[in-house]
Parts: sequence; C-alpha cells; structure tokens
Amino acid sequence: MSAIFKKANTAVITGGASGIGLALAQKCVGYGMKVLVADWDAAGLDAAKGSLGEAATTLRVDVSKTEDWATIKGAVVKDFGGQINLLALNAGVGARTAFDGPEADIANFRKVLDVNFFGVANGITSLLPLIKEKTTAAASSVESAIVITGSKQGITNPPGNPAYNASKAAVKSLAEQLSYDLRTWKGVGVHLLVPGWTWTGLAGAASGKAKPEAPWTPGQVADYLEAKMGEGKFWVLCPDNEVTEEVDRKRMLWSSQDAPTGRPPLSRWREEYKEEFARFMASDV
Repeated sequence: MSAIFKKANTAVITGGASGIGLALAQKCVGYGMKVLVADWDAAGLDAAKGSLGEAATTLRVDVSKTEDWATIKGAVVKDFGGQINLLALNAGVGARTAFDGPEADIANFRKVLDVNFFGVANGITSLLPLIKEKTTAAASSVESAIVITGSKQGITNPPGNPAYNASKAAVKSLAEQLSYDLRTWKGVGVHLLVPGWTWTGLAGAASGKAKPEAPWTPGQVADYLEAKMGEGKFWVLCPDNEVTEEVDRKRMLWSSQDAPTGRPPLSRWREEYKEEFARFMASDV
C-alpha cells in the first residue's frame, strides 16, 4: 500500500478531541488531509476545532449508540463523498471496576464495554460498507486503513480493572478477526494500535501535573503508528521511555503460557511465581 497520510485523503477519528486521537488528527491535517473528528467531549471538540483549522469538522457523538453512527456515516457521505482513507476507532473510557466494594457497579461495567468495545464494533459495521464500495470499485485506486486502538492491558490482563481489560481483550480479538476477514481485500489494511504508557487524560494528563519522564507523548505514538503502518504491520506495539519492546514481548509471552503450562491465571502478579517470573525476564528467551 502507498502512504495513507497524503494530501486530499480523508480520515475519520473517534476520540479525536484529545490524546492520541487529537495527535493523529493533527498529523492528518499536517499532510493536507480532510478530517472528521468525533468525540463526546464538547469542550474538547471546540478546542480541537480551533487547533485543527478548516480542514477538520467535528461531531459530538456517543460511539456506543448506533444512531450516532448513522450521523457519522451521513457526514462522511456529505463531506467526503463517502470516501474514508483512514478510519481510526480510538474512543475509549477508563471507569474503574471491581467485583467487590464500592467499584462493583454493573453500570460502570456496561459503560466501559459500551464505549470501548461496541464503539469499535459499531464503527466497523457502520462504515466498512463505504470503505468496501470505494476500494473495490472498477479501476479504483483508493486505499484505506482501519486503525483500532487496543491496550496492553487487553493482552497481559493485569489485576485491578476487569471491565477495561475485558473490553480491550475483546477489541484485540475483533481486530484480529477483521484483519483475517479482509485479507483478500485489495487496498485495505487493518492495524491494532497498542500504546505503551502515554501521557493522555486517562493516564494522568488531565490532572494538570507535569509529564513524568517515562510516558510517551501522544505525538510520539502517532509517529510510531505511521511508521508501522508504512511497514504494513498489523501489530503496532508501542514502547515508552520506561518499557522497551523486548520487555513487552517477554511479558506477553509469559502471560500467553499460563494456560499451556497449567499455571493459575495472572501468575505474573502472584507471590509464588515472583522469582520464576524474574528469572524468565532476565533470560535470553
């Protein structure tokens, strides 16, 4: 595939009013692309519109609602002629959940799954027909990329927030299935963006505190995504200033071996496996 990021191409970005979504929108505008930014944060959308300029339009929508996706689809048809070169399904929330105590609220479980998972599923089922129409038309040269934002928590499943982890694990599974189903589609790529620690509102940036050294900026994540898309990679596993790619690979490998080795789930965090895990991380595996 040739570059998705180029003048006159179009992008639809959910969760684009801040963080990684906004950084990605800024990258698109910098290339001369037309951008539709969808988000629920009205104040954030106003600020994003001001920073992105006339190349961007904004829509306040709830990605968990299919009727709001009908609004997005209508705007794509009206403003972009139905063409989507970049579909970035990035919207997410991080409400705390637990099975016991004050955070054991089923409403929070539903909220997280509705936005993080169904916000992706709704986007694919609503807009994939437009992508198919444009990329498969006779003599078409249109190319499209679908970027889905996952999380390392959906792969290694650390204890502490079951709904968020489950939503991102489901998103990972959905992205894998989509990549397989579209494997024969000419000119369409699928990419799973898995950020490391990134200084966004969910990670503490909204607190007003100074950014620590360890996290990447959203702009660094957007740059890394562009590079991996250029390489045709499905997996976009971002490091940060604290965790290297090697460390990430080892952590994921350890977690994937819990079932085949018969270890209890989440063994990495269990006291009885602390020394074995440390030896594994220090090994040349």
